[in-house]
Amino acid sequence: MENKLIVTAAPHITSPDSTQKIMGRVCLALAPTLIASVIIFGVNSLILTAVTVAACVFFEWAYCKLMHREVPIEDLSAVVTGLLLAFNMPATLPWWMAIVGAFIAIVIIKQLFGGLGYNFANPAIVGRIALAVGFASRMAAYPLPATGVDALASATPLATAAGLDSGSYVTLLLGNHGGVLGETCALTILIGGIYLIATKVISPVLPVTYLATVAVLSLCFGMDPIVQLLSGGLMLGAFFMATDYVTSPTTDKGKLIAGIFLGVVTMLIRKFGTMNEGVSFAILLMNLITPYIEVNTRQDKLGIAKKKKEGAK
Repeated sequence: MENKLIVTAAPHITSPDSTQKIMGRVCLALAPTLIASVIIFGVNSLILTAVTVAACVFFEWAYCKLMHREVPIEDLSAVVTGLLLAFNMPATLPWWMAIVGAFIAIVIIKQLFGGLGYNFANPAIVGRIALAVGFASRMAAYPLPATGVDALASATPLATAAGLDSGSYVTLLLGNHGGVLGETCALTILIGGIYLIATKVISPVLPVTYLATVAVLSLCFGMDPIVQLLSGGLMLGAFFMATDYVTSPTTDKGKLIAGIFLGVVTMLIRKFGTMNEGVSFAILLMNLITPYIEVNTRQDKLGIAKKKKEGAK
């Protein structure tokens, strides 16, 4: 009886990838942007990122220990949250504010809802929004490149988009302007996003649809599409935050709908809202409607016929 038929419970398809390997690739994809932020804004960028990552890992470890749960810090998900949260902060943000953001992201949004896989929204996005609302002036104190000095009067490219011309595209691409760590050098974010797609960590459907929708609506609104694509947190949000496994749709049709929704909301906020940026709120809203997108775009079960509509012959 060497060739016995072994029957086991589903799923029957396995993958060599693990959460740790996937998160490790995300960290690797974010590394060029971290290096660029250190070059642009100085060593403060590295220190702030280290503090935020350490705080996220500590809060995850401490909460799990306190609640007598298995400590999952080796899966690197807390590290990724810390990196993304830091990339949504200006280099001059006080460390204790970064720690507050880490607490909100890890404890309030992630662990209180059950940990990785159960959070209703991207932890880093909510942490960023909470900091922007609670510490608005400090979150908007963008340092000048290579100085680390607060530039309270300095506007981000989105705030002065009307005055930008084609000569500013290289500046936007390389990140030699004020802003948060992850919204300046669009080139390194794009490289990281392409790496994630090439290694099949993420699907290109959602980010490409998101960016394409922003470009089309920019033209419809009489705005420069290149400036809109390269400015703000759009690139970071499209490739690294909107594609979060837990809070984004799983089907291609769902990703397509989510990408269009994100582009529409982002551009409506940028065009008609009182704030220049709209990526964070767009992603949060998308996170909230993802369960409804999933229900209406889920694939049919294999081997089960579709129900016929009433009145159909």
